[in-house]
Amino acid sequence: MSGERAPGGMGNTVEAIFWDNDGVLVDTEQVYYESTRDTMATARIVLTPQDYLEHFLIQGRGAWHLAEERGIAPAEIVRLRDARNALYADRLAERSRLIEGVADVLAALHGRYVMGVVTSSRRDHFDVIHRSTGLLAYFDFVLTSEDFTHVKPNPEPYLKAVARSGAPAEACVAVEDSARGLAAAKAAGIGCIVIPTALTRGSRFDTADRVLATVTELLDVL
Repeated sequence: MSGERAPGGMGNTVEAIFWDNDGVLVDTEQVYYESTRDTMATARIVLTPQDYLEHFLIQGRGAWHLAEERGIAPAEIVRLRDARNALYADRLAERSRLIEGVADVLAALHGRYVMGVVTSSRRDHFDVIHRSTGLLAYFDFVLTSEDFTHVKPNPEPYLKAVARSGAPAEACVAVEDSARGLAAAKAAGIGCIVIPTALTRGSRFDTADRVLATVTELLDVL
């Protein structure tokens, strides 16, 4: 589906590009899955890649309801969540996880468009991820989960990004890797280019303006 254009694709001049973080700028989605899986396993809850895809990357609801359904007490769920967050942060700090080609693409686009990061990630995790990537100099703003009442697939993150960019919605486009990100962008009335990862490659992206194989293909479609 590389370079494929969906019906009614982008037909306007792009002024602003909003980038998802995990799976688009940095290869962290698998790490988050494994950290959640390993933590939930301590409570004898099995989280498969298919479970993760459905609950996190399509529905955007997380998986702690699986613990609730097992009768695990709220205080223990809070402890498990904190343990997962700490484990994830430790694993992020081990090495850089920059996606190949993304730095060159950002450098080529910098100054030509308003650019922002729009992510459902926590700010502390985001800061650990980008401690050594060198990417943040390319962006005009960053919005993380602390900046929203509702995260993706709710449109609020992208509505806030549109307002922050100063560009009209019809001149904005999101770069995403998941169905929930695509849904959030479309609900906000903006275009969306999807670059699937190994975890999301089997998802349906029928409403995407473009579905690309690699980030470097963006330079050919913008």
